Amino acid sequence: MLHLRLITPAGKTDDVVRLIETTVGTAHLVVMTGAARDPVGDVVMCDVAREAGDELIGALRELELDRIGSIAVENIDLSLSDRADKAEDDAPGEGADAVLWEHLADATHEESTLTVTYVAFLTVATMLAACGVMLDNAILIVGAMAVGPEFGPLAGISTALVRKAPHLVWRSLWALLAGFAAAMVLTAGFSWLLDTLGLFEKSMVEAPRPNTAFIWKPDWMSFVVAFLAGIAGTLSLTSAKSGALIGVAISVTTVPAAANAAVAFSYRDYSQTWGSTWQLLANLGGIVLAGTLTLLAQKWFWAMQRERTAQLT
Repeated sequence: MLHLRLITPAGKTDDVVRLIETTVGTAHLVVMTGAARDPVGDVVMCDVAREAGDELIGALRELELDRIGSIAVENIDLSLSDRADKAEDDAPGEGADAVLWEHLADATHEESTLTVTYVAFLTVATMLAACGVMLDNAILIVGAMAVGPEFGPLAGISTALVRKAPHLVWRSLWALLAGFAAAMVLTAGFSWLLDTLGLFEKSMVEAPRPNTAFIWKPDWMSFVVAFLAGIAGTLSLTSAKSGALIGVAISVTTVPAAANAAVAFSYRDYSQTWGSTWQLLANLGGIVLAGTLTLLAQKWFWAMQRERTAQLT
């Protein structure tokens, strides 16, 4: 269940209440007349089944409540109520399958912004991966994958493509490309520093490295794994099962590929640099393609659910 807290101008309150009362899957409607001070108006609260939440939030935005008032949405971890149970039963579909498009757009917008923190996380992850590839240490590679924050901009691109929001596409693409460029340049400098200190040496790049050599040898399986990871990552975002993102992070070689490209370039091993770059591009492309197709499939599924519900009523 979701909990909605709305601030409505007095002249809009009746319309908002009527909308909530006629939306299948709502319960626990509360109206507090004149309770809001900034902005001035009434406070309306209700609970809604997750599977009906996107439709209700979209209708509230059509009333311009997000502009003239306020819409706040919270997840309810526990609701002991027969009315809540009935609301979930009445709403079409299953809550775990529901997509809250407004929440997804807001989350990906925040995660796809080029910030100092984002670049710092990506740089640290790339440096960790550089240590992993030089030492041929798979544990360090996995750790670097888990630290990398690059799925945010990738999800932002997919969401923007589905919602036809070109501004968010360019914003996410800029965060992705500029972030990786900065991380790779800094990692090349990090590699040079460790070489000066005697901790890295060229022979480590040229060594067989059986545990990590796959990073600069892309093939179709690299794309397949990235595609599957993109599906899992998108489903974890839309279903609020964020724990699955850790598995997504450690199943693709975006950060390790960027690290290997940077280290190889610093030692003028251009064969590994190009191989790692292609690995990086294959992973990024596979995730974006999978994420976009997954969101399109979910959008179609929920359109069918709503059409079926409308026919029944």
